[in-house]
Amino acid sequence: MSDQNATLTLGDRKWDFPVKNGTIGPDVIDIAPLYKNTGAFTYDPGFTSTASCESKITYIDGDEGTLLYRGYPIEQLAEHGDFLETCYLLLYGELPTPVQKQDFDTRVTRHTMLHEQMARFFSGFRRDAHPMAIMVGVVGALAAFYHDSTDISDPHQRMVASLRMVAKMPTIAAMAYKYSIGQPFVYPNNELGYAANFLNMCFSVPAEKYEVNPVLARAMDRIFILHADHEQNASTSTVRLAGSSGANPFACIAAGIACLWGPAHGGANEAALNMLHEIGNLDSVDKYVAKAKDKNDPFRLMGFGHRVYKNYDPRARIMQTTCHEVLNELGIKDDPALDVAIELEKIALSDEYFVEKKLYPNIDFYSGITLRALGFPAEMFTVLFALARTVGWIAQWKEMVEDPSQRIGRPRQLYTGATQRDYVDINKR
Repeated sequence: MSDQNATLTLGDRKWDFPVKNGTIGPDVIDIAPLYKNTGAFTYDPGFTSTASCESKITYIDGDEGTLLYRGYPIEQLAEHGDFLETCYLLLYGELPTPVQKQDFDTRVTRHTMLHEQMARFFSGFRRDAHPMAIMVGVVGALAAFYHDSTDISDPHQRMVASLRMVAKMPTIAAMAYKYSIGQPFVYPNNELGYAANFLNMCFSVPAEKYEVNPVLARAMDRIFILHADHEQNASTSTVRLAGSSGANPFACIAAGIACLWGPAHGGANEAALNMLHEIGNLDSVDKYVAKAKDKNDPFRLMGFGHRVYKNYDPRARIMQTTCHEVLNELGIKDDPALDVAIELEKIALSDEYFVEKKLYPNIDFYSGITLRALGFPAEMFTVLFALARTVGWIAQWKEMVEDPSQRIGRPRQLYTGATQRDYVDINKR
């Protein structure tokens, strides 16, 4: 808590409110007693200037292009660690020792299988159902199968639920994919690592042997790290809001998946890939850049700029490198979409229009190309986002549940509807 106060003047009255300091980042004015003291609310559409919670998990400095998980730069974690190490860090606050890492990996691995009845649950969906629709339904249904980890007041059950979500999400995602293409489900293989196991469940078939390419598995693992958490975004805030009511963790994660499904959130990488295909080739880049600059033209460059980052998205650099590694490994040398992407990036980083507006390439700009090269159809992109973000959602949910100051979420409103009026009989209207 700072020794400073912020003074609010309303008419001829004044009130002081305490100012709180984070370890890094902007100060926060504590307006919790605002309504009680003044009879007024604040108005903040989208909550863009409101801190909804206190958190120790993820920090973003959008102006500097910084992303820290528990204080560790995302670049270092993606280069030197693996996804399960990142999961441990997000869940427990520190990087694991070798013994802790081995124990955690083993516990996650032992939870990767789904209850066998859940396999039949998929057949209730139409064959052409969107995989995200399946994810919302199946994840929510986990509460009907795992009753021993839904008591949020029990620390052991919270831990078990956390492990189950991290472990079972790849299995659920792979089953959603297999169901959509009419192939048989592939069970988890405990001899494989987290990302390799996921690729095996997605792309192997019983009829022939499938070897997971370690370069592709590493790329998949890195993609998971980059998407693991991102502070109080829309889906994370949804998980926290659902959790504030005391809902079980599986229901909370299903709510987060539903929010992530929105094209303004989790669907951005698919939109960026569609844009690259629309541009088509290098000869059309200048024309589309001109269209993007024309405020009267409806065309917009997707994958540029970010709600938080006003500098280069630190995840985008890692994603660009990963994209090249995947394309080189697969022998994809002439990819028109990648050629267009590289040219657009050069323009965005040098053209005065883009620099002035801080429209730097973000992670979605490259992830769509990479995921397509790995073999995933566009409708699976957001599913993979949900898979990776699950650990962040769970870590944020656990932090909220364990916070003694936590209260049920209840935003206020500025009411602009009709004032009180009397009912009129239908025959007199």
